[in-house]
Amino acid sequence: MRASFLTALTAGAVAATALHVAENQTYITLANDRLTAVLQKSVGQIVDLTLDGQDLLGAQSGSTGIGPYLDCYCIPSGFYTAGTTSPSMEVVQGTDSTGTKYAGMILSDTYTPTGQQFQQYWFLRDGETGLHMFSRLAYHNDTAPYLRNLQEFRTLFRPNSDLWTHLTSSEVQTAPLPSKDAISKQIVVQDATWTFNNTPSDAYYTQFSEYFTKYTFSNQWRNNTVHGLYADGSTSNGATYGAWLVMNTKDTYYGGPLHSDLTVDGIVYNYIVSNHHGEGTPNITNGFDRTFGPQFYLFNGGKGSASLQELRSEAEEIANPHWNAAFYDSIAKHVVGYAPSNQRGSINGVVKLPKGAVRPIAILTVDGQYFQDNSAVPSSYQYWTDINTDGSFSIDRVKEGKYRLTVYAEGIFGDFVRDGIIIRAGKQTALHDIWNQESAGTEIWRIGIPDKSSGEFRRGNARDPTHPLHPPEYLIYWGAYDWRADFPDGINYTVGTSDPATDLNSAHWSVFGPTANDSDIEYDTTNDWNIHFKLNSKQLNKRKTATLTLQLAAAKTAAGNTDVWNPVEPYNNLSLESYINDQADPLTLIIGFNQSSSCIVRSAVSCYQVGSRMEFPADWLHVGDNVLRLHLPFNATDTETAILPATVYVQYDAIRLELK
Repeated sequence: MRASFLTALTAGAVAATALHVAENQTYITLANDRLTAVLQKSVGQIVDLTLDGQDLLGAQSGSTGIGPYLDCYCIPSGFYTAGTTSPSMEVVQGTDSTGTKYAGMILSDTYTPTGQQFQQYWFLRDGETGLHMFSRLAYHNDTAPYLRNLQEFRTLFRPNSDLWTHLTSSEVQTAPLPSKDAISKQIVVQDATWTFNNTPSDAYYTQFSEYFTKYTFSNQWRNNTVHGLYADGSTSNGATYGAWLVMNTKDTYYGGPLHSDLTVDGIVYNYIVSNHHGEGTPNITNGFDRTFGPQFYLFNGGKGSASLQELRSEAEEIANPHWNAAFYDSIAKHVVGYAPSNQRGSINGVVKLPKGAVRPIAILTVDGQYFQDNSAVPSSYQYWTDINTDGSFSIDRVKEGKYRLTVYAEGIFGDFVRDGIIIRAGKQTALHDIWNQESAGTEIWRIGIPDKSSGEFRRGNARDPTHPLHPPEYLIYWGAYDWRADFPDGINYTVGTSDPATDLNSAHWSVFGPTANDSDIEYDTTNDWNIHFKLNSKQLNKRKTATLTLQLAAAKTAAGNTDVWNPVEPYNNLSLESYINDQADPLTLIIGFNQSSSCIVRSAVSCYQVGSRMEFPADWLHVGDNVLRLHLPFNATDTETAILPATVYVQYDAIRLELK
């Protein structure tokens, strides 16, 4: 921290419960009695941030020691940091409808070659120790109506300080930060993934894993409301601190509750848009104008030795859209594109659930689109809530418009979908409906739990027994595990006797390897999985049609996360073939290039969902032993531009056989 200018700019800002704003040719300072933020006008970035005098950022060095700030992967060449071209700043002040003073800084910047307009908003309220954030991108160019996709759009709190000691995105994703020594001696095992084998005494290595990747701490938006950094006091005289991204609203993200993204890796991210894990991204076309937010960066602690969980709980208490709604209404006049309360309504509904529905969820997304594809309409909003056991649910603060309602639940195949849900401002929409789960006759067997995840299978949700923090195994680098040791003879699963937790893998590889520990490649036991099952005469009596349902929690084709067709690749679209007994012709599920997701190799068991219900004549089956062979192309790979496994693969959610 550069104390000379900070002292000058914040003189008088320490008066109790006083909100202070100062500006000169170089800096803007917002301060209340506890939090001080200093923005450098020439770059449109916060360069100093203190809580009760404690420097939270550390020394600025390149792109570290700054934030929160906005950048993107969205100009023709790729990355761009808002404020790089022609930043202009505006300071706003006022008193909101609750009588609380606030001040805001608004960065505006235009990337000249394309005319893309960026705005970043930071607001500080009296009595709060955090920054309210909105981010905007606009593109108006009728001579070049299509620019590119909005591949990444994010804000970052990026400290350069030994203050912070731990990172956390959930109870099972909490670990010590790797030391500088470990980082300096790390070894690359794949893109953005390292091993700390050279520093086996490092706390991260001994407590959590020998491998580190930012994807280990990624989460789905249904489960994620708060993530951040913790300082345990070891470098701050016993005082503990937290730095949190609070997702108090989620309606301007895309992808619904299954969207998963990066959260924290030493940087506290707000990944507003990305294609990680195969997520959809909007196209930047003429007329694109989107304001994302609000979200809130909270900085707490500093007055004692509060635990990580105590400081995290403070953040979780405010992670809901009702918090500060009156304040957001008051500042709507400053924030282009924000929808205040008078543009919002609600829905109150009851959907009769199928028997066995667990953790049911109601989702509102844009009308006419699968909820994971709502980025196809860039102006769309999204909402979701857990459904009560009696089928009732309510969602309020919904922006007026037309929506699709989707309901899904663990244990139930398929989704309930209803289009044409109208939300009117200031009104409550009532809904009553019945979810009749999909059925193609009598269920003969199922494998796995239909929950949009492959985590129930081997190397999935099972906890790592070798480290005291016991992270789920899927979160760790996939190459930490040995396919040959797990499945020396490949997959030969018997319905009714095999255990899905050990006898099926969380990923069906065409090829396994090479890994950091083994340069050999295995393809003889990987691409064909055999599912054995018995049928009796009663089950087959008078049955004419069989239906095989495959639900995939993810599938990676040659397209990876890009949704781009590459004409030189043979596996842009990937065929997953199902052979029944000795039938020469398979049932084929074709996974499109725009359905692909890089999932298990990025520490995930639930990404873009793909599925199919395939009918075949019941006389393909017979009394006694039967076999289903799930077949991926042999030794099927693509060309990877990064250090990543080239194989294609699928991840099964659940499989079912029915007869009628």
